[in-house]
Amino acid sequence: MIKKWISYLVPLVLGLALLNWVFNEIDLSKTLEDFKSAKLSWVILGAFLALISHILRAARWGLMLESMGYKPSVYKTTLAVLIGYLTNLVFPRAGEVARAVSLQKTTDIPFDKSFGAVIAERVTDVLVLLVLVGVNLLLEFDRIYGLFVELAPDVRIIGAVIGMGVVGLLLLFFFRYKIKSTKIYQKFGGIFKGLKEGIMSVVHLNNPWKFVGQSFLIWVLYYFSSMVLCKAIFIGADLSSLAILTILVMGTIGMAIPTVGGIGSYHLLVGKIVTLYGLSQQDGVSLATFLHSLNGILFVLLFGFVALVLNTFTGQKR
Repeated sequence: MIKKWISYLVPLVLGLALLNWVFNEIDLSKTLEDFKSAKLSWVILGAFLALISHILRAARWGLMLESMGYKPSVYKTTLAVLIGYLTNLVFPRAGEVARAVSLQKTTDIPFDKSFGAVIAERVTDVLVLLVLVGVNLLLEFDRIYGLFVELAPDVRIIGAVIGMGVVGLLLLFFFRYKIKSTKIYQKFGGIFKGLKEGIMSVVHLNNPWKFVGQSFLIWVLYYFSSMVLCKAIFIGADLSSLAILTILVMGTIGMAIPTVGGIGSYHLLVGKIVTLYGLSQQDGVSLATFLHSLNGILFVLLFGFVALVLNTFTGQKR
């Protein structure tokens, strides 16, 4: 119980600390005024694009499950994806588990296999993100370099955490045979086998080009959803296409940092990077808060709670 509370409180405290730092010299009344200037029609369009991206993500997950002989409906996988996002908003990194659990309750797909497919899907997203980071660096190196110079101490900390993660993965790889001989592995061998099958599902796709196309469209929709939401508010209306790409990349990295719902980390990275495109610190933080409040919180709550309600009326395993 104590460990669970610690695993929740540490990301929450980290996020609130970053949020407090970001808003240290920000006029909240000005931020609220900026929010009031938002055009509702653009916000609704942004929500629609975000929803379509979630449906595509669910369909892509279904492709991976099909390679293992399962054929869940896009409707059921979409509900599971939306419930997963809602869970992530409260418990960082728990959404992936919630997705697999939710789908297991409405289909005959074992948790380990669907969860393994989720892991493979996340690896795919990381690879796409790395490509976007590379493109972003080629096109906007000076601006991004300026951001990392400004955040040098924080970057070193993040780099150390990533380095420890890489070392941990290497240790698991080099000692994999010893791990397989342990009693714990043998006891849960079936689960590990299912996870492995789920992860490897991306290699045995029945239609790999459809998978690639859906992955591409997901990120295209992420881009246009960010662009539309920036256009919705006066302070972001004049940002260039490259600025939107940088916001998408930095925002995704911010959401990946283990804070609750990307709180603090998203505001820090996006709020800082847009100042290099001509916005003041006040406007940069206001824009980051606007984008996160909609894409990272409001849309997630709206879609997630609707999915929870619909899931109660969804037919059980058959």
